[in-house]
Amino acid sequence: MISRDSIVALSSGRLPAGLAVIRISGSKTRFVVETIAGAVKDRFTTLRRLRAADGSTIDHGLVLFFPGPGSFTGEDVAEFHVHGSRAVAARMLETITRFEGVRHAEPGEFTRRAFLNGKLDLVETEALADLVNAETEAQRRFALRNAEGAQSKLYSSWRRRLIHARAMIEAEIDFADEEDVPGSVSDAVWSDVAVMIGEIERHVEGFKAAEIIRDGFEVVILGAPNAGKSSLFNALAKREAAIVTDEPGTTRDLLEVVMDLNGLKVQIVDTAGLREAAGKVESIGIERARAKAGETDLILLLEDMADPVPVGEVSRGAPLLRVGTKSDIAGAGAGGYDLVISSRDGTGLGALLDEIGQRAAAAAGDASEVLPSRLRHVELLKEASGFLRAALAGHSQELRAEELRLAADRLGRIIGAVDVEDLLDVIFSQFCIGK
Repeated sequence: MISRDSIVALSSGRLPAGLAVIRISGSKTRFVVETIAGAVKDRFTTLRRLRAADGSTIDHGLVLFFPGPGSFTGEDVAEFHVHGSRAVAARMLETITRFEGVRHAEPGEFTRRAFLNGKLDLVETEALADLVNAETEAQRRFALRNAEGAQSKLYSSWRRRLIHARAMIEAEIDFADEEDVPGSVSDAVWSDVAVMIGEIERHVEGFKAAEIIRDGFEVVILGAPNAGKSSLFNALAKREAAIVTDEPGTTRDLLEVVMDLNGLKVQIVDTAGLREAAGKVESIGIERARAKAGETDLILLLEDMADPVPVGEVSRGAPLLRVGTKSDIAGAGAGGYDLVISSRDGTGLGALLDEIGQRAAAAAGDASEVLPSRLRHVELLKEASGFLRAALAGHSQELRAEELRLAADRLGRIIGAVDVEDLLDVIFSQFCIGK
């Protein structure tokens, strides 16, 4: 149920700033605007003196008013653009919340009202959150595409096909004696269901690429103590993020730094040196390093070319690059390595970053492809696929129709649009039943 309260919040970033944007939504919005700023023209930016309840001036700022339902939330919405000091923002919020029926918004409440008023579906709402939190160009493009409805259109199209399929089966079961109902539609229906299963399952396979875009491509640095792991980590981070000494075992825990490579988020992880004889704390770090190698996207196995120390078998589930280090001491002539670098003079670091960037881009896949962006989507899509497979394998038309209903329901849950009445709409729009 949508609250009758009007809500207000600071919608811009941390203060102080050059500008503060204060947003209000709800039935009291126009009254608040006209009381504080006087009459304004809809959808036009107006410079106004903003007044407190006692008539004193709070600030001079811009006012915009968007009448519902043509607004972000679907309600009357207004924005006050004022100077971005903490004092100005606090006085504006205090003045606005003194109006009866106006309160501070809860986290995400503007977007929640947009969803409840049909301005956004659930997938678009999630994409909007991703857009706000985007750190890289790839994340921005991915979030924007979904906020504009790419995912929603795909899931809605599958759902419409299932509703239509179920309508045909229901019509064949219940109204086979009606002349407006085709004699047999089963073959066409089940053929399309089989095609849809393939489409859904291929789509689900893209979740790994979506995770890499949203959460980042992870690279773990492994090697023996003093193989140059922390030196490389610092060189990539461009700061002293890890302790570098001649004493082995100085890195005891996982250290992470985030980079932006060609618009993709990449996480570099430094780990404890791999060796057998180690103290209790260092051994814990080594175990964490080996465990991390089993769940990462790329492993850089470093070896000091001037003093190579074997680290034994590295169990992994990711591709591995063998990197020879300290070429400034050992020279670049040593073979058996995929890449040769020197963190001290920068030799080979550009080639290493290029290789990581190419692998990250390949893992992220085609930028134009629609991908599932949440584990919630994947779980519901898998459930839908399971119901469709059960429908194909079934014998009773009534039970198969129920499996179609359950699959459509799961797709509806993804976008937040489950409505039992739309099945009837399809049936009565396509057949002259009951004429």
